[in-house]
Amino acid sequence: MKSLRNSVQLIGRLGRDVEVKDFDKSKKASFTMATTDSYKNAKGEKVEDTQWHNIVIWGQLADVAGKYLKKGSEVCVEGKLVHRNYETDKGEKRYITEINVSDLVLMGGKEK
Repeated sequence: MKSLRNSVQLIGRLGRDVEVKDFDKSKKASFTMATTDSYKNAKGEKVEDTQWHNIVIWGQLADVAGKYLKKGSEVCVEGKLVHRNYETDKGEKRYITEINVSDLVLMGGKEK
């Protein structure tokens, strides 16, 4: 059985075009992705809850993402959560949570 530790699967739409960066021995693709859940509140009204995720893809999958994905594309990603932090020039500490993708499926659904 595949390890379930630190495993994430999401289906959503890209919030911006893919940004691809070339490094000496690899490529990195990054974009934001929205996932939306809906439910009915106590008054029976439909409520949508959208969450935004930072997505990072390395290697050959980064090439695929850069070539075929654009803002609004529907995609399924599988990977793991990565937390990191950095300090700004002003000395402020910033925290980032990203999904480091190991598998990618292009859904091909209609764009909204």
